[in-house]
Formats: sequence, structure tokens, C-alpha cells
Amino acid sequence: MSTAINLGAQCVAIKRGRDEARKQRARQITAEAGHALEILGHAIEYLTDEYMFETKELAAGDPQMGAIRLLMDLNRQIYFDCPVVPTFGERVRAFFRADRG
Repeated sequence: MSTAINLGAQCVAIKRGRDEARKQRARQITAEAGHALEILGHAIEYLTDEYMFETKELAAGDPQMGAIRLLMDLNRQIYFDCPVVPTFGERVRAFFRADRG
């Protein structure tokens, strides 16, 4: 009985994750922001690979983990600073509002 409940909870969690992914909006990423995201992505990947290669155990206070988290935070900040691309519906509504004014 508990297995069914756990499976049901997992299905709900998966559906919730998909719904959240759908809510995410595309962003207009400039060439400069794209280049920064690319460099940060490579740096994060390199540090993570190096960390795993050294077969360290994950520790929150580890300076290498702190560096990875810092780069990830910068990556998110740059991404979320990029403007959101309006949906088709938003563009249509804006078109008709502009037509009236």
C-alpha cells in the first residue's frame, strides 16, 4: 500500500516539475550575455569534473564547492537579467493596444 502512495507522490512531483518547466519563459540573450553564459558553463563543468575526479565527498563547506556555487549563482544572475520573450498572445494583445492608441 505504501508503495502505491509513494509512486503516486512521485508521479505528482514529476507532473509538477513539468508544469514548472512550461511556466519558464524564453529569454532574449544578447551576444555578450551568451558569451558570458558559455564561459561560465565551461568553468562550472571544468571545476565539477575536477572535483569529481579527485573523488572527494560532497561537503558544503568545501572551498571548491563554494567556487562552483558562486559560478552557478553568477550564471543564473546573468540569465535572469536577460529580458523575457513575450508570448504570441502577449504580442497580439500589444499589437491591438498599440493600434487603438
